[in-house]
Amino acid sequence: MQRNYKNQLATLGILLILSCASFLGFAQNALNTSLGDFKEVKTNGQQLDITSTNANVQLTVYSPSVFRIRINKNKFNADFSYALVAQPNTCKFTSTSSDNALVLTTDSLKLTITKKPMRFIFSTLDGKIINEDEAAFGTSWISDEITTYKKMQNGERFIGLGEKTGGLDRRGSGYTNWNTDFFGYGTDADPIYVSIPFYIGIHSGLNYGIFMDNSAKSHFNFGASNNRFSSFTAEYGDMNYYFIYRSKVAGIIEDYTWLTGRTPMPSQWSIGFQQCRYSYYPDKEVLNIAHTFREKKIPLDVIYLDIHYMDAYKIFTWHPTRFPEPKKMLDELKSLGIKTTVIVDPGIKVEKGYKSYEDGLKQDIFIKYPDNTNYTGEVWPGWCHFPDFTNPKGREWWGKSFAGYVGDGIEGFWNDMNEPATWGQKFPALVEFDYDGHKSTTMQSRNVFGMQMARSTYEGTKKLMNGKRPFILTRAGYSGIQRYSAVWTGDNSPYDDHMLLGVRLVNSLGLSGVANAGYDVGGFAGDASPALFARWISLGAFSPFFRSHKMINAKESQPWSYGEEVEEIAKNYIQLRYNLMPHLYSSFYESTQTGMPVARSLAIEYPGDAKIYESTYYNQYFFGNGILVAPFSSTVSLGKVYLPQGNWYDFYNDKTFNGNQEMVVETPVNRLPVFVKGGSIITMQSPVQSFKDVPFDTLYIHLYYGANNNSIVYYEDDGDSYAFEKGQFYKRALNYDATKKEFLLDDVQGSHATKFKNVKLIFHGFTALGSAVNVDGVANSLKNESFSFLNPISKFDPIGSAGRKDATDGKTIVFKNKNGKTKVSW
Repeated sequence: MQRNYKNQLATLGILLILSCASFLGFAQNALNTSLGDFKEVKTNGQQLDITSTNANVQLTVYSPSVFRIRINKNKFNADFSYALVAQPNTCKFTSTSSDNALVLTTDSLKLTITKKPMRFIFSTLDGKIINEDEAAFGTSWISDEITTYKKMQNGERFIGLGEKTGGLDRRGSGYTNWNTDFFGYGTDADPIYVSIPFYIGIHSGLNYGIFMDNSAKSHFNFGASNNRFSSFTAEYGDMNYYFIYRSKVAGIIEDYTWLTGRTPMPSQWSIGFQQCRYSYYPDKEVLNIAHTFREKKIPLDVIYLDIHYMDAYKIFTWHPTRFPEPKKMLDELKSLGIKTTVIVDPGIKVEKGYKSYEDGLKQDIFIKYPDNTNYTGEVWPGWCHFPDFTNPKGREWWGKSFAGYVGDGIEGFWNDMNEPATWGQKFPALVEFDYDGHKSTTMQSRNVFGMQMARSTYEGTKKLMNGKRPFILTRAGYSGIQRYSAVWTGDNSPYDDHMLLGVRLVNSLGLSGVANAGYDVGGFAGDASPALFARWISLGAFSPFFRSHKMINAKESQPWSYGEEVEEIAKNYIQLRYNLMPHLYSSFYESTQTGMPVARSLAIEYPGDAKIYESTYYNQYFFGNGILVAPFSSTVSLGKVYLPQGNWYDFYNDKTFNGNQEMVVETPVNRLPVFVKGGSIITMQSPVQSFKDVPFDTLYIHLYYGANNNSIVYYEDDGDSYAFEKGQFYKRALNYDATKKEFLLDDVQGSHATKFKNVKLIFHGFTALGSAVNVDGVANSLKNESFSFLNPISKFDPIGSAGRKDATDGKTIVFKNKNGKTKVSW
């Protein structure tokens, strides 16, 4: 009874505060129009249709933790979204109405809608305010532009919003969503290539997410130029947002990716190392690059062909003299264990006799002016028409056009220039799109153009590839792009600040549902110094998508292009990534199930820790579960690291550290600072040169002592096909119980046979271990073993002790990898 009384008081307090809002609200005039007062409500299942003085409101309970709010002055637009894949879950909620408010309550969340004026307040069941409308403004219009204003809470932080520059905490900043081709963008540039109108708010131990699903140009303000409110604006159309409340940031990401979809399981070769240049040609140069990687024993899975592989830059063609026998070249690359990815641009050259142009005209799949003539814009091939990827007919035409490439043996497709980019950068606003039957102009369609191009590429090549997984990469996208494509951060520059910005962009994309993302290692737009490339490639090894790329008229940017020392550093870190492939592949599997990113901002696990938002530390992130990466400029030899709560290990030598501390570490370019959290379980394999190679038959499991229990899911499949969808996978939980002093390999699920016959369990930090542990009740002797995660390269080590410095002394045991439970206890 006492708790219910407190809840009633808390609710009454909310109502008393907002009952005064009508006196605080601005007067209605021709310049500003707000919702006005609540008039009536009609309930239809989980949807409530509400009318106010000036608007219609549609409220849908999507799940106990997700509410949708949709607002329009007049008639709602068509209820259609390229981002959304979820339907409302059937769930219980209560609705109570009084003179002052309408209150909706699920088992997770309470929404109070005040009536005079109409405002929205989200709170916990015990009355703590999570998020609330700004009392005076709420949702209002200036002409056709609609904005929702939110009161900023004490100490509130804002993270996410996808591919946006700036720091981890976006408070004090404002951003625009309008996909833009921005060559060599600055570290504070906005907007750039991708628009994801979703952010996470954090304050007072509470976390929430807001996803505004409107593909028109939009603006988000987190207290820029004011200290009163945060806001989000659509230049026209409905105010349509989803409010998510979960106790953990990971839960908010899970709900957001339930709404917008999750990253499909990538092919394993596509998360290996990838080498690109604008451009490698002719075919002899491509093959020379590939053979050099193999001769130098530097792992490589993918090589790219940029626009010079095409005949006069025309898509779906091969240059007749540079690549006279493309299939022969592709077959030779395949024999080396190297896949090929080709660039594909949306512009179809206006040229009589050009097959794609003539067929596009015949099929009538190009975007148009209002007078029904095809829009023509200039890009690499010259004057071009552009397929309407928002038209199912256009998507089908584009997808079928890949038959020649797929028949030649290409399995990767790099979607570029799809903001869309045209010379002059003034794509006309009046160009019309089908928008899947909901006719629109550039104003609504621009932000989804790149996403729908990537979708068309993904769906088309998937149909053509006979059960193999295609790899799709895109520069532009919108919420939900993760369902179709990896994202890279565009035309970056070879500067330390840009390298560190790339880390933050990838981490922010991860917070926003895009698990498979990366940057151009070495910086695309110019020449990197040897030290910068060395540092960048070590960071790239801990990025979900790992590609080195360089523009035309810049120096070559292969691992050996910067001298012997940098070549060794690059080789070390590329090889380390392949050794970590079981950890990485399992992390991607987790992303397919929960939306958890591979590169994980520390704000996911430590949202209330103020230190992680400081500029000294906001680049730090987790690579999967447990591995903390601390990025640094290539110009410093010492740097500060912050280790949050927990116990920690130096990844290279097992030196231990307590959490909640700042410390100075050495940062030579051959040794990226990396740490492991106590309690972590890290899986590894023996060195390979590509996905084609089979590692040794032993799975290495590194177990780090910690006071807290931990569990991960280890995952394998064939790495290339969709057989896993029919149960052909190998999955098992790995559980560490600190209290019981045991490590359990749970029963195997799935019918895929693992490539690892044995398990080597390596104990880190278990100082109290004796000479033996029990495996399923039988005593097994431990071995003392010294090993290193990096090859010693002491002749290049500025400290002069790399071989000793990076050596780890561990206790190990080897046992058979059986399908049933295996318990190791000590």
